[in-house]
Amino acid sequence: MRLEAIDPEALGAPKGWTNGLLAPAGGRLLFVAGQTARDADGRIVDGGFVAQWERALENVLAVVRAAGGSPESIGRMTVYVTDRAAYLAARKPLGEVWRRHMGRHYPAMTLVQVAALVDEGAMVELEATAVV
Repeated sequence: MRLEAIDPEALGAPKGWTNGLLAPAGGRLLFVAGQTARDADGRIVDGGFVAQWERALENVLAVVRAAGGSPESIGRMTVYVTDRAAYLAARKPLGEVWRRHMGRHYPAMTLVQVAALVDEGAMVELEATAVV
């Protein structure tokens, strides 16, 4: 399933996201629950913000792939962080992680700072909607 980017000129050029993605007719929606940096034993991985971002993204992609999708199937992603400043300070290495796993595919995205996440020690949580 190929999603069509919708980026109206009136909104300016997006950088690191897409304003909208239109799913093709006949696609099935996959709603991926919020994924933190939990490993297979349910523990949050060590290594700081970037390591947690990577593991959370890997966890989202594991769900998408299990449903028959690929990174390009993701049409929307919400990012929850406990520290906006840490996110902003890590944008370059986060971009490197993103491109390693997602290539140049950028879903419609929202970032929200929250006081805490359910998993103790989690700094980032990603949830996604994909079309498979």
